[in-house]
This record gives sequence, structure tokens and C-alpha cells, in this order.
Amino acid sequence: VAGLAFFILALDLFLKENWKQYLAWVGFVGLVVILVISLFVESEGQLYDGLLEFDEFTKFFRIFFLVIAAVAVVISREYVESKLKYPGEYYGILLFTLLGAMLLASSAELLTAYINLELLSFGLYVLVGYERYNAKSNEAAVKYILLGAFSSALILFGISQIYGILGTTRFDEMSVAFSALPSIYPGLAVGFVLIVSGLGFKLAAVPFHMWAPDVYEGAPLPITAWLSVGSKAAALALAMRLFAEGFFTVFGEWQPVIIVIAASTMVVGNLLALVQKNMKRLLAYSSIGHMGYLLMGLAALVPVVGDGTTTEKFSNLVSNGLLFHMVSYGFTSMAAFLCVIVVYNKTGRDDISGLAGLSKRQPLVSLVLVSALFSMAGLPIFVGFASKFYLFNAVGGQGLLWLVGLAIVMSLISLYYYL
Repeated sequence: VAGLAFFILALDLFLKENWKQYLAWVGFVGLVVILVISLFVESEGQLYDGLLEFDEFTKFFRIFFLVIAAVAVVISREYVESKLKYPGEYYGILLFTLLGAMLLASSAELLTAYINLELLSFGLYVLVGYERYNAKSNEAAVKYILLGAFSSALILFGISQIYGILGTTRFDEMSVAFSALPSIYPGLAVGFVLIVSGLGFKLAAVPFHMWAPDVYEGAPLPITAWLSVGSKAAALALAMRLFAEGFFTVFGEWQPVIIVIAASTMVVGNLLALVQKNMKRLLAYSSIGHMGYLLMGLAALVPVVGDGTTTEKFSNLVSNGLLFHMVSYGFTSMAAFLCVIVVYNKTGRDDISGLAGLSKRQPLVSLVLVSALFSMAGLPIFVGFASKFYLFNAVGGQGLLWLVGLAIVMSLISLYYYL
């Protein structure tokens, strides 16, 4: 991926202006080739003495990111051709954020994860503010950079707290070190809270979500699509590996925290979506609500039984449901953004009222948009219903029935703003 990014940057320097319109297709074809290689070439193992792990979990996310990034490159084509003089820079930065996302899913150590998270974030800071002469884009970029830097500082300080007490930042060694402690020291609790707070910002989880609507509204539409799916999935991959491996032996301490965050996120996201009039902001709050469902799955990854011991009876079911819903939401969200981009390119409007009469003007676009929204709402016959049913059933099997009940109520509320 890094090689493809540098190749596109080099082409942008030497190609004539009328040939630069094909850089999007160079990026798309390159990503498809990498995707095919990833599908058929076995690459399990470790790098840098286990700092990066390559397994089935990593492969799943690598394929998912490649597909989403390929779609993001294609839907960026018209925007880049009409507004940017140097398209290679845009596609190159986008591919570097893809590299950060892929490496983040492979990270098995806190500092390595932090570096890869920053590789992802720095590119997104630039892409969000790419429209330099757009006041909303500039405002979004400033908010994103300031809050992103603050959240990164929280994560780094949290890592220092954990390393200072445990003497390690590797996930597998952290789990062993936690089990050897007689009790959870205050410094570890502080470190955990700081890391969760920083990750909460990256995931746009409540109460760290306030940046998302403004950034989504101000960013270029293709970047909003990539931001809502790719960057959040990368942070979720890190959270899954960290909590299932690094914090496995102290799940009793972190599980209630994640449950509260999940419940708050799904409630706030769905309720605030009810009053939105801009499609970008609507999809922003929708993504916050869906993140609540995914965090609900994260909280149920490691269950507790009556005698206080752990069991993995439902862990695979929950993780599969979590990944299934992430993929379901990811593709339907990209489809919805694709339709909004098509309408915006035609009318110059991204407000909900601008969709009036869409079925007559662009019936195919209308059909795809309605199908995507119905799927995100979880209506039967659509993939969103299957993924929600799978995830809710798995979480309910862990004993979190009240949380599942809340998620069902929020899904019913979401029908109002989707319909």
C-alpha cells in the first residue's frame, strides 16, 4: 500500500494535466491487486518480535479496509477532478491513512498501536481540511486536529501509566502481569481511563462524540464516507484486540465502563439524529448510534459465569456478530454516502429537503439510498436486520438482556429518521 501511494505521488509529478484524471483508476486497480494478493496469499506470522501480528483477525480487517478504500477512491474521482489541482497528493494521503488502518489492526503492543493510530490520524487531519477556501472545512479541520491531538495525548499518558506499573506494553504480557497483581492499583485505573477516553474520541463514542457532526459536515463528502467507516473500524479493531488480549484478566473492571459507554452512545446518537436536517449530520449521528451497538458487542466479548471464572462459550458468537454488523454497516453506509455524493454533484445540495423528488429525477440512486437506509434501520430482508439479529442474540446470550432491550428500542426510534 505504501508503494502504491508513493507510485501515485510520483505519477502526479510527471504526468500531464489531462492524464491526471486517470490517477483514481491507478489507485483503484492497485488496491484490487493488493486485495487479490491478500485473499490468496497466506501471511500469518509476526513482525518486529511480535509487535505486529498477522492472523485471521488481521486478514479480515485488511480485506475490509482495502474494499472500503477502493470504494472511497472511486467516489472521490469527480470531487478531485473538479476541485483539486494535484490529485496525486489526495490519493497518496488517502492510501497512507489506509496503511495506518491496516497496521493498527495488526498492532499487538501499545506504543506500536499509538504510532499506527497517528499515521491514520495525521492523514485524516489533512484530508478533512482539504478545501482550504471553505470556511466549514477549515473549522472542521481545526476542531479535528485540536481534539485529535488532545485524545492522542490522553492515550500516550495512559500508556505511560500502564508501562510504569506493569513494566510492559505488549498485550499478551499485560494480561499475565494483570493476573499477578493482588489488586488494581490506582495508577492502572488512571491509565485505563485515559486510554478508553482517547479511543472513545477515535470511535466517536459518547461523551467523546461532539467533534463528529461538525467534522462530518465540513469535510469533503468522500472523506466523510471514509472517516465514518474506515477510521472507526480501525480503532474498533485495536479496541477488540486490546480488551480481548491485554485486559482479558481484568474484564470485571472494564466491562461495566464499556457497557455504560455503549448504552449512552446508542441513546445519544439515535435521539439527536431525529432533529437533523443535513444528510452529513444525520449520517454522523447514525454512525454514533451504530457505534453504540458495536461497543455493546465489545462489552460482551469476555463473559462472566456464576463462580467468577471466565468462559469463552459465547465469545466467538459475539465477535462474529460484532464483525458481521461492522461489515454490514460499513457497506450500507458507503452506499448511502455514494448516493448523497451523486445527488450533491447534480444539485449542489446535501440537505435532506434536497432529496425531495429524487425517485423521479434519479430512480436508481433513490432505490440504492432507500435500500441502504432501510438496511441501517434493521428492517427485515435487508442485511442490516440479519447483522443486528446476530449481534443482539449473541450479546443477549451473555446475560446483557437489558442492554439488548435498549438497543432494540433505539433501533425502533431510528426508523423515524431513516424513513
